[in-house]
Amino acid sequence: MSRLCLVVLLTLRFPSSLSSRACPVSCVCYEHANLVDCQDQGFVQVPRGLPHGTWLLKLGGNNLTEVRTRAFTGLWSLRVLDLGVSRIQTIRPKAFFSLSFLEKLDLSWNLLTTVPEDFSWSMSGLKELRLEHNNLRRIPQNSFQSLDSLEKLDLSYNELEAVGPGVLRGLSRLRQLYLQNNRLSVVQRGSMDMLPGLEVLDLSNNNVSHIDTEALAPLYSLAVLALDGNKLHNLKFKTFISLHTTATHIQLSGNPWSCDCELHRDFSKILFVRYLHIDDYRNVTCHEPPLLAGYSLAWVDSRLCVAETATVLVITVTVLVTVVGALVMAERNRKRKERSSPSSHAPWSKG
Repeated sequence: MSRLCLVVLLTLRFPSSLSSRACPVSCVCYEHANLVDCQDQGFVQVPRGLPHGTWLLKLGGNNLTEVRTRAFTGLWSLRVLDLGVSRIQTIRPKAFFSLSFLEKLDLSWNLLTTVPEDFSWSMSGLKELRLEHNNLRRIPQNSFQSLDSLEKLDLSYNELEAVGPGVLRGLSRLRQLYLQNNRLSVVQRGSMDMLPGLEVLDLSNNNVSHIDTEALAPLYSLAVLALDGNKLHNLKFKTFISLHTTATHIQLSGNPWSCDCELHRDFSKILFVRYLHIDDYRNVTCHEPPLLAGYSLAWVDSRLCVAETATVLVITVTVLVTVVGALVMAERNRKRKERSSPSSHAPWSKG
């Protein structure tokens, strides 16, 4: 009974003309569910004759090579479009024209190196965009600017070297951003601006060696920050204290940490902040100096500062002893000179 109700609801919400239109050859059309399945059929372009009432279109596993301009014209009811694993190398301008109600677009596991600047044009209703496992090297600054409703963006497993300021502008409703397994080296100030609702930021397994001090400050809702598997040698307390969140869980293991007393102090400060949680602190290991390589920072941190403090104390005591010794010697020399000089108050001899 519940299944019948679901079919009725789908039919009422998305009136379909599937029953009145022929289904493209090699595709399967489920008219009562408004679903068209054209997966793994060797298509080299988007098939023609797709029913206008189609709600979900599966085109994954084909040999499309490119998505042509206005390839989906007339599919006003389309909500979900699967183009994964289709050998797509190029997306032409205005390829997704007319898909104003599209909510999910899957372009994963293709061969894309970039996307057009008007990529998001007419897709203001999109909530989820999957671009993982491509060859993306850059994202033009305006490509995502019309994605006002986007909540999840997956750009993982690509070849991105930077996400510059402005690329994510306009994604005010974004909640999940996946950038793991790219080639990012710096988290730039301004690159995360205008993302007040972002809850998950995955930057793991990149080449990140530096995070600008104010880069994370605009992320008021950040709950998970993954930075494990990068090339961080040290960190700055100011970078993380700039996060004004209720609670943020951070992953930092798998980085080549340079263990010294300064690193220990910064980690200690972060651990002391009640809303910052380093979940994998016990797995944070030293890479330098060689004597500590492979050891957990949590195990060696107190020893680091004991040794450094002892060195500082020795230097301080040495300086104090030297200064005191110099003062004592100066005082002795002064008194010696006073005793050896003729007295200016000697009495006059009688005549």
